[in-house]
Amino acid sequence: MRATAREIGQAARESGVKVPTIRYYEEIGLMTAPPRSDGNRRLYDDGHVRRLRFIRHARELGFDIGPIRELLALADRPDQPCADADRIARSHLDAIDDRIARLTALRAEIGRMTDCTHDSIGQCRVIEVLADHDKCMADAH
Repeated sequence: MRATAREIGQAARESGVKVPTIRYYEEIGLMTAPPRSDGNRRLYDDGHVRRLRFIRHARELGFDIGPIRELLALADRPDQPCADADRIARSHLDAIDDRIARLTALRAEIGRMTDCTHDSIGQCRVIEVLADHDKCMADAH
């Protein structure tokens, strides 16, 4: 059975990835360059569209290009153990947890800053805290 060939616009619609992004993925090696038609147009098959969907979904989940490249290489070897894929996902999860902790601290600090009962800028807690980091509760944010 022959794979369905489609031009880049159709591949973009089916995968949810914009045409310039598809070209960029080819440029950086996430996608192999597809064969070309007699008219020199790129022709994408079902495998290309699946790969584009994989990349799009990984990007939606916040994975950076490097880990996506690693995950794609692993996906190309389905008979291998999944320990490396788990390691990549766990590392990403750790980064998400760290980001959540920093955002939670940031939210608390901004909330504390905006708890201002004064009427003038000269006594405004927001301005006061922004002018003097020592008045922040957190050392870093």
